[in-house]
Amino acid sequence: MKPKQVRRTVPHEAPAFPLRTERLVLRPLAADDAEAVHRLVNDWEVVRMLTRLPFPYPRDLADQWIASTKKQMAEGSAYHLAITGDENGQEMLIGCVGVRLDDAPGAADLGYWVGRRFWGHGVATEAAGRVASWALANLAIERVRAKVLLDNAASAAVLRRLGFRETGKDTEEVLARGGQQPVTVFEAGRDEIFGRINAEAAMVPAGAKPVLLVAACALIDADTRVLLARRPEGKRMAGLWEFPGGKVNPGETPEAALIRELREELGIDVTEACLAPFSFASHAYETFHLLMPLYLCRRWQGFVRPLEGQALAWVRPDRLGDYDMPAADKPLVPLLRDFL
Repeated sequence: MKPKQVRRTVPHEAPAFPLRTERLVLRPLAADDAEAVHRLVNDWEVVRMLTRLPFPYPRDLADQWIASTKKQMAEGSAYHLAITGDENGQEMLIGCVGVRLDDAPGAADLGYWVGRRFWGHGVATEAAGRVASWALANLAIERVRAKVLLDNAASAAVLRRLGFRETGKDTEEVLARGGQQPVTVFEAGRDEIFGRINAEAAMVPAGAKPVLLVAACALIDADTRVLLARRPEGKRMAGLWEFPGGKVNPGETPEAALIRELREELGIDVTEACLAPFSFASHAYETFHLLMPLYLCRRWQGFVRPLEGQALAWVRPDRLGDYDMPAADKPLVPLLRDFL
C-alpha cells in the first residue's frame, strides 16, 4: 500500500525565508504591509485579473488577509510572500506571490500579482519562478499549477517563459467581474522548472540512451537508522529524497566516487574497506539509463553535516517508504528494509 503523502514542509526544518533573486527579496507578509498592499492592489487593472479579490478592495481586507497568511504558513497549507525591492536604500513592496497546497495530493497552486507601476520589468517572472522552484524543492509536491484568465496574455507569457505547459481550460469565479470567467490551466513539474537531465556528449548509437553511472551509499547509524538527503534547489529532481552519492567520473571507481561525494556533501571521511556492496538499481529515464550500485556503510569519521544546503533525515528502515524518492531509488527500499 502506498503511504499517505503529507503535504507539508520537511517536519524537522522551517521554511528558509526570505527567498532572494537577483533583484528581489520575497519575505513573509507583515501587518505593516497592509497599507502598501491596499494601495497597489486596489486598482481595477490589477484586480480584474485576479479571481479571489473584490473591487473596490476594502482597506480592512488587507489586514485580514495578511493575518490569514500567517496562520496558513504556520499550518503548512499555503505560503504567501511579499515581493519587495530596493529603491534608494529603502525597501518597497512591489506585489505578492505564493503557493497554496492543493486538495489533490502532490500539487500546489501558484498565484502572483504585481503593482501596475512595476509592470514590464520582469518582476512577475522572477518572483513566480523563484517560488515555483522553492516549492518543488521544499514541499511534498510533484507539480505546480496556475490558472490564468483567458484575456491575461501577460501572465500566460510569464508561465510559458518559466516552462509551464498548458493542460486545459476551465472556469473560475472572479469576484471583481461578478461571475464565472474562462481560464487557461498551466502546469509544471521538476523537469520543466529545473530542466531535464541532458544526455552525455558521448558516441551513442542512434535510438539508444547513454548509460549514466552513479554510486550511492546507505549510511547506517548505531540505531540502525538510514540517512536520506533531499536534493536542494538548483539540482534536477530537487525536492526528492535519495541515498547520498553522486556521478562516477570517467576513470573513477564507484568506491572512489563515494568517498569523494560523501566528503563533499556531508563532510565525513570513509575508507573503501567500510563500503560494502549491497545491491544496484538499473532504471530507464527518458533521456538516459541509470545504473546505480548501492553500498552500505556503518563506520565513518567526522560528523554528518549538510554542506550543500540539503535537508537530511535519519530514517528507520520501516519508514523509508514514507519519503518521496526518485524512481531508480524506490526498488532499493524494500531490499534495504528487509535486510536491516
